[in-house]
Amino acid sequence: MLRFGDNLYLLDLPQNVEGFRRFIGSWVLKEDDSALLVDVGPADTIPLLEKGLRELGINRVEYVLLTHIHLDHAGGIGHLIELHPEAKVVVHERGAGHLINPARLWAASRKVLGELALIYGEIKPVPPGNIYSGKIEFGGLDVEILPTPGHAPHHQSYVIGDYLFTGDSAGVFIGREKLYLRPSTPPKFVKELYVDSLEKMLWPGRKRVCFAHFGMHDNSQEIIRKHRNQIELWVEVMRDAMQTAGSMEEAVDAAWRELLEVDELLSGYFSLEKDVQEREKRGARTSLIGIYRYLRGVS
Repeated sequence: MLRFGDNLYLLDLPQNVEGFRRFIGSWVLKEDDSALLVDVGPADTIPLLEKGLRELGINRVEYVLLTHIHLDHAGGIGHLIELHPEAKVVVHERGAGHLINPARLWAASRKVLGELALIYGEIKPVPPGNIYSGKIEFGGLDVEILPTPGHAPHHQSYVIGDYLFTGDSAGVFIGREKLYLRPSTPPKFVKELYVDSLEKMLWPGRKRVCFAHFGMHDNSQEIIRKHRNQIELWVEVMRDAMQTAGSMEEAVDAAWRELLEVDELLSGYFSLEKDVQEREKRGARTSLIGIYRYLRGVS
């Protein structure tokens, strides 16, 4: 459990997968014995999330703000509602139906994630009455919703006071002595949407950025602008790699080698533990595949 300020916590939800520690988490904003959560993690770690809430003295979950419905962010929401039936679930309208009837979401997740989906655990339905779309206020603070579809069409970010919760829309961040930040762009990548989402996250002014993966940066204006430039760099490096590569795999490998040399936001990569490096290499390759397909005009 990481503490940021007097009432904000990040609960680590490690998975039974090599390198998947301090990678998936749930943000907890606390007010007395009540909480607002941003994302809940997969089904398999809901008991761990509930244990953390109890350790914080939280008996009531008032709101759950879901950035999007991918299993690592929302797979456990139905399980959590069984424990906290009073919780109001905030999610993009395009994701709400998949939470109420998750059969298609589970089937698609199995197809894309394979064995990892089984490790995360099967999603349970959310009762329609728990889906909430009204005004959101917690601890005397209003919640502002920002549509940020760069990572997924139903992705949204949240501004609460001095905090900006970005989900996957501003990349994967590891805050250590050497900065590490990389794009989190699935194979269905549209550069214009991704960059537009970053621009929207600059509108509220300087905030403290709460990354779903995994930690906080104190200056949203600085880190989001750097990430916007990083996206441009990754696209250009991939475009160059495609000129000589004979296949997508060759282009991805060449682009990744080049980026490790020229992208200053990847400087912390070599300080990561070996299993975390492997996790991040896989994630980076997924993003590069998305960029390759975008440049080829393949959906």
